[in-house]
Parts: sequence; structure tokens; C-alpha cells
Amino acid sequence: MNPLRIIVWGENVHEHQNAKVAAVYPQGMHRAIADGLRGLLPEATIATATLQESDHGLTVERLAATDVLVWWGHMAHDKVSDTVAERVQKRVLEGMGLIVLHSGHYSKVFKRLLGTTCSLTWREADEKERLWVCNPGHPIARGIDRYFELAQEEMYGEPFAIPAPDEQVFISWFEGGEVFRSGCCWTRGNGKIFYFRPGHETYPTYFDANVRRVIANAAEWARPQGQWIDSCPNAKNPPEPIKPRT
Repeated sequence: MNPLRIIVWGENVHEHQNAKVAAVYPQGMHRAIADGLRGLLPEATIATATLQESDHGLTVERLAATDVLVWWGHMAHDKVSDTVAERVQKRVLEGMGLIVLHSGHYSKVFKRLLGTTCSLTWREADEKERLWVCNPGHPIARGIDRYFELAQEEMYGEPFAIPAPDEQVFISWFEGGEVFRSGCCWTRGNGKIFYFRPGHETYPTYFDANVRRVIANAAEWARPQGQWIDSCPNAKNPPEPIKPRT
């Protein structure tokens, strides 16, 4: 099996506008996520891309050479080019895996692929999050105990306006009482999609060993299983002869 080729995409805005975020992620959130993947997937090729780059770092050629795209965005969803969002959507339908993190639920890419608003409720109160494993046999849950906890996180609560997941891997409980479908899988076209909830920018979530393990497991799970090139050709030459009709 060929080594995975992964791009971690981050909008890279909070880190330059919020001193608290910069203190937690001085090299950027995308780099912290990429470092976690490098530690757990040493044979994989891990690269990063950001909103500020030409084509947001996601050219046609670069996406064509990518097996899995990890996406974190929040305050600049509207700054993502429709052309690039459509380009990513096309690659997922062809077979590229997509891992959407935290506030990426409102990204153009995620909403296009799921076809819903992806809205939810939220609260910032430095509260504990407990993530329960719903399916211990799922590859994304490999190496995770019955649950793990994050001491401080932003709350996301139901209703979560998504299509019913094909598979549910995690569900979160928060100190304030809410629950949330925090680890969801879908297939779109030939591509696999995983949404993973934790990752508010002011908390060191992406340094947590369990969070890093889940993202690495998800990247392996989302590996392309072949490629489907979408087209609508005229099948003029059928495999069997068609008898003339009088």
C-alpha cells in the first residue's frame, strides 16, 4: 500500500489576530495538526496549505496528488473561493478523503458535500467535554478507550443540521448538560468524509494525544479506495449488438 499523501488546510486567520490563539498555536493550528499526524503516521507525506496562498494552496495539480485533505476553518468561510470549494468537492467525489474539524462544519466544502445548513448550537464557557466511543470496532476509534475527556472546550449542541451519518463513531457530553454527534462518517461519490468536533482555537486541543490519534486514524480510514472520474459520456458502442427494430 502506498504511503498516504495528506494536506492539512487551515484558514490561518485567528493566529494572526488573536494573541491568545497565537500563544497556544505560535506556529499555526494547521502546523500543530500536521505535527500530530507526522508523529503517528511517519511514512505518510504531510503538507500544509492556508487561505492566504494562491488558490488557497489547493491547485488542481496539488489536489490530484492528495489522498486525504484535513480542513479547519472558522471566521473566513466566506473568503474561500467558490472555485476552490467546487474543486475540493469534485476531488472528494472522485475518491479523495476529507476530514472536517470543529468549526469547519460551516465551510463551503462541507455544506456543499452534505447538502444541508450544518447549523448547531454553541457556547464558550471553558467546560469539560467527554467524548464517548459509540462503535469500539470502528477503525477511527482504534486505540481509544471507552471515552476520553478534554478539560476545556467550546460546547457544540444539538440539533446538528446534518444528514443522518452513515456511521457514528463518537458522541460528546458537555459539563453544561448538552450532547452532540461529534464523530460522523459519510460517503459521497467515491470519497469518505469524517467530521470531528473538538478543536476550538483558544484551547490546546490539537496537542491532545487522543485527538491526534483520532485524526490519524481517520486519515487512514479515509484513504481512497480507487478513483471515479465523473463524466456523462454518450455510450455509442454497446458491449452487445442491438438488433434493429422495424
